[in-house]
Amino acid sequence: MNLHLVILFFSGISFIIYGISSFYSKRMISEYERWGYQKHRIQIAILQLLAGLGLLIGSSFPLLLALISSSLFIMMMVAVFVRIKIKDTIINTLPAVFYATLNFIIFYDSLNIYLSR
Repeated sequence: MNLHLVILFFSGISFIIYGISSFYSKRMISEYERWGYQKHRIQIAILQLLAGLGLLIGSSFPLLLALISSSLFIMMMVAVFVRIKIKDTIINTLPAVFYATLNFIIFYDSLNIYLSR
C-alpha cells in the first residue's frame, strides 16, 4: 500500500470516528460548546461522517476525492481559525493543522491523478 492510500484511509477513518463521537461523546459535546458551535454540532458531525466515507469511496474516483479532500481542508482551516479565536493552546490547535495538512496532500495528489488521465 502506498503512502497516498495510507494517508487517505487514516484521514477517512479518523473523520468517521470523529463524526460518530460528535453525536454521543460528552467530551465532544462540551468541546462544541467551548468552540461556540453547539447549535451546529449535529450538522458538522454529519458532514464529517459523510466526508470520511467520501474519502474512502473517493479512493477510486479522483475528482470526488479532490472535492471532498478540499472541503475537509477548508473545514480544518476554519477549525484552526476558531481555535486561534478562542485562544486555544498550540497543542490543542495542532490536530486541526495536522488534518488540514493531510487533506491538502490528499487534494493535491488526487488532483494530479485526475488531471493526468
